[in-house]
Amino acid sequence: MNQAILIEDEATLRLATTQTLELGGYAVQACASAEEALALLRADFAGVVVTDVRLPGRSGLDLLAQVTALDAELPVIVVTGHGDVAMAVQAMRGGAYDFIEKPFSSDRLMDAVHRAQERRRLVLENRQLRTARALHPDTPDLIGQSAAIAHVRTLIRNVGPAGVDILINGETGSGKEVVARLLHAASGRKGNFVAINCGALPETVFESEIFGHEPGAFTGAQKRRIGKLEYANGGTVFLDEIETMPLHLQVKLLRVLQERRLERLGANEPVPLDCRIVAASKADLLALAAEGKFRADLYYRIGVVTLDLPPLRERRDDIPPLLAHFVQEAALRYGRPLPTWTGERMAQWQANDWPGNVRELRNFAERLVLGVVPAPAPAMGTEAPPQGASLPERLDAYERRLIEAELSAADGNVSLAADRLGVPRKTLYDKLKKFQLR
Repeated sequence: MNQAILIEDEATLRLATTQTLELGGYAVQACASAEEALALLRADFAGVVVTDVRLPGRSGLDLLAQVTALDAELPVIVVTGHGDVAMAVQAMRGGAYDFIEKPFSSDRLMDAVHRAQERRRLVLENRQLRTARALHPDTPDLIGQSAAIAHVRTLIRNVGPAGVDILINGETGSGKEVVARLLHAASGRKGNFVAINCGALPETVFESEIFGHEPGAFTGAQKRRIGKLEYANGGTVFLDEIETMPLHLQVKLLRVLQERRLERLGANEPVPLDCRIVAASKADLLALAAEGKFRADLYYRIGVVTLDLPPLRERRDDIPPLLAHFVQEAALRYGRPLPTWTGERMAQWQANDWPGNVRELRNFAERLVLGVVPAPAPAMGTEAPPQGASLPERLDAYERRLIEAELSAADGNVSLAADRLGVPRKTLYDKLKKFQLR
């Protein structure tokens, strides 16, 4: 739930503002002084601070200074008196997120508070991701801004630290292992992330690979082998294509998950197990269970939380940023220049169904960089300079095409395009004006 700390010494206004915030969906801690509020504040406070400037004891500006020292990214909205411009300027210079002038409407208050709360949410989410990335630097990114991917991110953020076993449902190539690695990173677990493709292991070695074995457990077992589950102790096990696991092995896995201990082949002593299970399936496990092809008790054990990963055709708005990311990766890997494309060509790519999903799009990006995919014809306004053009004219033409390509890949987002081009946003705006680009 959204949170707010309100500091207002006038009782009537404090009550009215509290009611406005609560009607807007906020849990409010109302205080009559800065000293009272400071006792409630922590660096990890997930909400917004709304404070009057003129307070008994410490002023709102004093409070602002202490909040900024505690966490410079904790948004503080300062309420100033009518016409008190100098005070508002001082507050903004002191790090206030926004200021509201008395008397203010409830709409003005809630607009500022909603924006501040969203900023706080993003700040804390980014901090969590940076912490997870520091612990797991090889964790891939979940690229895209569609509502479907935003929902997946929210689930990762909410259930990642919980430690429950999770079942990811998704088509081939939709990014199930990426999500599993992000869940592992969000869990804060220090152990290994171990990926097992259940469909790729021959049944004859499956049990030994998963549970391990002791010397002499079977012909050729000359020394002890630690199985995948034991190797992931303290970490996460990713069981991909779990629908392909033989039924008799499903029974053994279920027992391990229930008891959280295992026995290596040929051993009598159980080994304690502390690992999280993230399973993935491209099939409907419940339907398979109804047909007797998958154990229902195992389904309910691994599916404490289920996460449905959307196919690429259901989040077509994510294709431009995904393609731009994969193209940049491939260009760097192969030492090739970045290819360009027209808006019309991107629209065609977005209209594709991409049955192989993100994996297919990544392969397509590599072919595009390697020149296997024919380059699109220049669109109006992006033609190459005429023969005999001067060097500055040729450079301008190339620069224009490059900017157009990045803008198209970023779906018109100038800030994102500027980041990818490695230039300040103001510089890119100047270029857009120079080339008369929208």
